[in-house]
Amino acid sequence: MSSDAESAPAGAGTTGPSRPTGAGFRLAQVGAHGAARFADRLRPLGLTPPQAGILRAISAEPGRSQNAVAGQLGLHPSRLVVLIDDLEREGLVERRRSVHDRRHSALHLTEQAGSMMGRLGRVAAEHEADLCTALTADERNQLAGLLRRIADQQGLTPAVHPGFGHITASES
Repeated sequence: MSSDAESAPAGAGTTGPSRPTGAGFRLAQVGAHGAARFADRLRPLGLTPPQAGILRAISAEPGRSQNAVAGQLGLHPSRLVVLIDDLEREGLVERRRSVHDRRHSALHLTEQAGSMMGRLGRVAAEHEADLCTALTADERNQLAGLLRRIADQQGLTPAVHPGFGHITASES
């Protein structure tokens, strides 16, 4: 079995065969840590990261169909239905008959979700500030630009966490 360090090119930041320290490992390490901490920060709001992502997607483009939102997030449409059902029960999302196609429901945030989005924005800003405390503002901007280039090159959908495609019932 090959570790990151064993497969990394010479001089790529490895310290030995059993201690991966290359950029790929560090991205995964910080990403996993950041995702776990964000989930912890959302808990007092009564939200999971998938729910927060769905609220953000609906907020960015209200009135889209469930299929359109599922496509953007890389979620199977039937899985999104379950998540929307939960958000609807919580009073955060409502389905309205689409004015463009009566066979589809258009997704909208409720008034209650509006205040939740403000709280969610504050939590996200606090999370980023905490996660990037070691960096100056210029370094944060530089890092964000470099990560955007990597995400673009890898074909990742902007503003969508790639974990959406792997959400299970227990994560909603």
